[in-house]
Amino acid sequence: MAQQKPPAKVDEDLPVIKVDVDLVNVLFSVRDKKNALVATCKKEDFTMIEEGKPQTIKVFAREIDLPLTIGLLVDVSGSQERLIPEEKAAAGQFFQQVLRKKDMAFLISFGAEAELLQDLTGSPKLLREGLNQLRLNSGVGGLHAGTIPNAKQKGTILYDAVALAATEKLKTEVGRKAIVLITDGVDVGSTYTRQQAVEAAHKADVIIYSVYFVDYGGYGMRGMGGFGGGGDGDLKKMAEETGGRFFSVGRNQSLGDIFTQIQEEMRSQYVIGYSSTNETRDGAFRKLEIRLADKNLKAQSRKGYYAGKR
Repeated sequence: MAQQKPPAKVDEDLPVIKVDVDLVNVLFSVRDKKNALVATCKKEDFTMIEEGKPQTIKVFAREIDLPLTIGLLVDVSGSQERLIPEEKAAAGQFFQQVLRKKDMAFLISFGAEAELLQDLTGSPKLLREGLNQLRLNSGVGGLHAGTIPNAKQKGTILYDAVALAATEKLKTEVGRKAIVLITDGVDVGSTYTRQQAVEAAHKADVIIYSVYFVDYGGYGMRGMGGFGGGGDGDLKKMAEETGGRFFSVGRNQSLGDIFTQIQEEMRSQYVIGYSSTNETRDGAFRKLEIRLADKNLKAQSRKGYYAGKR
């Protein structure tokens, strides 16, 4: 289980995300036509739409200092073996740079099984020690580090890892929550589907940042064919549905570059809070849209939420 933290004292002058079953909170970023982050918007620049109906915005703020809770999920299946050293180095630097006072993070590796390498902590040192435990995991395995249960499967349980991180580690946390997922996008053996993993993220109010990192040599002459579902298409959908972004490591963009972009985005978010005009708590999925008065700007946010009791 996630470690319990004592309630923090809140400065009444600072905006916070309210824990209220009747208040829908939507975290989002704003970008211009050149895809640059925009940090100067005001409440009156936005219209919040739920199922086609405008909503009254009760909370609006730019959440630069709201604490972050980050789950880093790293693919350590056979095809990723040669990428692990770079993942260790870049992720260690990321944690060193991104974590501030009150921020928390945890680390999960996944291949044939999901393994919790470091539970929630604010210590970059402990997270680096967890990263040093990253190792190939491509055989048949069982349970590891008790808090992340999974079936004994051979393959790459990508969707299981996302769903379990959202449900077991992030759902009970408050504030801004994100999963940073480093993988080639191939899933073999998960009990969850991609859509079920996205649903778990929605219900936990989690943003997914998908990082497509592929060692094509790891597949030999077979390429990506003949394996389970996945690839960059599924990673893009998971990110877009939850309000995150998709990245691809390549010649012009290193893993370190991508971590820097994720860090900048997470420090440049807005929050809108509103009480839905539809008071029914039926557990149904409701589509969301954030419209801007300036048509040259676009909001990057989750596509909806589940209107059930939390």
